[in-house]
Amino acid sequence: MKALALALLLLVAQRPAPEASKQSPALALRDLRGRVVRLSDYRGKVVLLNFWATWCVPCRAEAPDLVKLQRDYGGKGLRVVGVSYPPNSRRAMRRFAREFEINYPLLTGTRAAKALYTKSETLPMTVVIDRGGRVREIVEGILLPEEFEEKIKPLLEEPAPPVKASPRARKRISRNRLPQAGGSTDC
Repeated sequence: MKALALALLLLVAQRPAPEASKQSPALALRDLRGRVVRLSDYRGKVVLLNFWATWCVPCRAEAPDLVKLQRDYGGKGLRVVGVSYPPNSRRAMRRFAREFEINYPLLTGTRAAKALYTKSETLPMTVVIDRGGRVREIVEGILLPEEFEEKIKPLLEEPAPPVKASPRARKRISRNRLPQAGGSTDC
């Protein structure tokens, strides 16, 4: 028994860790209403990008825990984002959302979206992204409470990095700038 435990420990220890501080890829997927949601929309939050499927038994077991994490830590900057893994229909995803009272966004994913993070076929899989948009961890299988305490909770204590406005936002800001004191107020 000890030999088996040691072998398992060595296997886990040899699993390659994700590249530390690697910037998360740009990702834009559709939600259940068909609207495009970008991962960059959550900049400044700690994101748990959870790949799941309606047909995946461990994913169904994990869902209540993710609902609780979003409820308990959402105010502290945590954002759970569910990304479905095919094949999943929007109808099945809506049924899943109702059944588990999902309180976080569910996005329709693709195999290519998951492949941006790992080639593994394991579900569920959670990508932990820090407030600066860097991938800090990839958790294959159900996210355990101990893993949350050790790997994610400390990220919630880190300050959010300064937000740089995108070129589109800077353009919008400059167009809407109010006249300076002493400047013309003619329309």
